[in-house]
Amino acid sequence: MLFSSIIFIILFLPIILIGHTFLPKKLKNLFLLLFSLIFYAWGEGIFVLLMITSIIINYGIGLAIEKLRDKNLDQLTLIIGVIINISFIVYFKYADFIYSSYFDFLGNNTPSNDLNIHLPIGISFFTFQSISYLIDVYRKDTIAQTNPIKIGLYISLFPQLIAGPIVRYTDISKELSKRKLDLNLFTSGINRFIIGLAKKVIIANTLASICDKIFALNLTDFSTPIAWLGIICYTLQIYFDFSGYSDMAIGLGRMLGFKFLENFNFPYIAKSIQDFWRRWHISLSSWFKDYLYIPLGGNRKNNTRTYFNLIVVFFVTGLWHGAGWNFIFWGLFHGFFLILERLFLGKILNKIWSPFSHIYTLLVVMIAWVFFRIEDFDIALEYVFKLFGQGGPFMSIYHYSHFINNYNLMILIIAILSSLKLLKVFHEYINRLFFKIRLKNLLTFFKVLTLMILLCCCLSELATGTHNPFIYFRF
Repeated sequence: MLFSSIIFIILFLPIILIGHTFLPKKLKNLFLLLFSLIFYAWGEGIFVLLMITSIIINYGIGLAIEKLRDKNLDQLTLIIGVIINISFIVYFKYADFIYSSYFDFLGNNTPSNDLNIHLPIGISFFTFQSISYLIDVYRKDTIAQTNPIKIGLYISLFPQLIAGPIVRYTDISKELSKRKLDLNLFTSGINRFIIGLAKKVIIANTLASICDKIFALNLTDFSTPIAWLGIICYTLQIYFDFSGYSDMAIGLGRMLGFKFLENFNFPYIAKSIQDFWRRWHISLSSWFKDYLYIPLGGNRKNNTRTYFNLIVVFFVTGLWHGAGWNFIFWGLFHGFFLILERLFLGKILNKIWSPFSHIYTLLVVMIAWVFFRIEDFDIALEYVFKLFGQGGPFMSIYHYSHFINNYNLMILIIAILSSLKLLKVFHEYINRLFFKIRLKNLLTFFKVLTLMILLCCCLSELATGTHNPFIYFRF
């Protein structure tokens, strides 16, 4: 079930909010757990048993780590727990990839009886949350949860279940035990949900309709400018698609009394790849930093070891995003530029005019997105060459009108301005202006009106059955 679906907005969400608001405190967690499992089962059916199995296993291992600490068996127990969790991802997400890669390595075609293993939605997210919980218990950063309902709710909580952000147990442990329904928090949650819905339905879906058409064409059929239009639209689509979903998750969490941390901070205004990863998918970046990069040694040892650690982290980052060599290349591509920035490029970027460092970052990110979007490495490479004019930069059998109209152009401009933080700066200026002239109530009225218009526009788009993909479902 998608957040950006009619059935969720008009049926599932109202039931959740009404039930959670009026049920006694003792029943709120059980209610949310049951409906989180229903939410998952709605789209995944029998695979909800995998979720329940994960809950039971991680609940037991968390308790075992604490009980076996005095016997010096806590580390072994943690290792077993991590292996079990990783095995879920390896089997469901990577078995087909490993299988086909094995035969490719041998120079044979993959047998016709492919494994065809179903990939359960959100497995990468809830498995990483489970691993972080076990490690935090082992490190004594938190106490193992003795209540199975609470640990079950932590792993399966529906707002962040299928697309993150990756929530640490330590960040919401108090809210699992005791949370208050605050009107201001609830109101801000509604506001955040509607904004996220608009980012997904109005902006991301519109841009998807453009770039999907372009990427479906033969590379010889369109020009360099149209190739740039395609990758620009995809660059913006994946940002508004994923950040919009994160906004909806954060908003839903607030409506239920949970305060999830931010997952995006205008990554396209970054002035280096290092800065980009501080702003993009923050929960994943911090997870890899705390549970992989630092345990490997981080940057505490010599430079060679630091570069090795970065390569490992970004190899795993690419692999986490998808079972394909294109994703691995995408991760290593980012890792390569991070190493360059540590070697010498970072000093240059700090000295040059900031727009140049910004252009450099966007160029690297957009070229990397080509390999993220196109699974066939050779075709992706040809697309990059097309961006730089190979094969005739202006030769095309297609005109811009085949891909973009006045409405799409308006959405594209709004997306660019918003991704570069310009709309937020304008919004903050208007806020200060209205406060200065003491028209706070009028400003509140306009904000509410704008949100209601956005919600109506989103519902209208969804009711007409428009193109509604979601990129991160496969991760």
